[in-house]
Amino acid sequence: MTSPTPRKFDFDTVFDDAGAVAQASARPKRIYPLEEVEAIRAQAYAEGERATMARVEAQQAQALAHLAQACQAALPRLAEVAHDHRVGSAELALACGQAIADAALDAFPRAPLQAALDSLAREIESVPRLVVTVSPALAEGLEPLLAQAAQSIGFAGQIQVRTDPGAAPAAFGLDFGDGAARFDPAAAAQRVAEALHAALASEGLHAEPLIPGGDA
Repeated sequence: MTSPTPRKFDFDTVFDDAGAVAQASARPKRIYPLEEVEAIRAQAYAEGERATMARVEAQQAQALAHLAQACQAALPRLAEVAHDHRVGSAELALACGQAIADAALDAFPRAPLQAALDSLAREIESVPRLVVTVSPALAEGLEPLLAQAAQSIGFAGQIQVRTDPGAAPAAFGLDFGDGAARFDPAAAAQRVAEALHAALASEGLHAEPLIPGGDA
């Protein structure tokens, strides 16, 4: 293997003892064609555009990540707000229903008793005696209504009316030997409220969305 022939190193610029330039070699000048200049400019522009777009995309990704984190943190609270809204709406509807029911019972206190007699017609038509327990206010003038109801359902037995001073105005009890039926407006309202609250508690934060088509 042969070694390359050593070449003397030449300085482009030589200075004298006073520090002045004693000799300066001429540097070659290059002239760039217009096409090469345009190509270099286009390449530099493209590289700058790619770098800018990369920074923009990185910033967008970071912003979306922060937004996703904020939404994730807010979802549990939104579910709680939605659940509280459901509970409040249900309680408001329950209160309105109770007010309407109370007004209806005040206007037609015998309607529940009449409905019960019609519903139990087959159970009581053949029994020998029917005991009806009502409040003193409801007992006034009740016998003609009971007689008419008995005739309409074909009841030929004995009807006995008893009063309960502690009963609500529209409350009643029916005893017909092998069976019985009771109605107390306050107890019925309490059962409805308990069933509603139990359903809301069971549903919890996993209910259907408030807005159709949305997410819970």
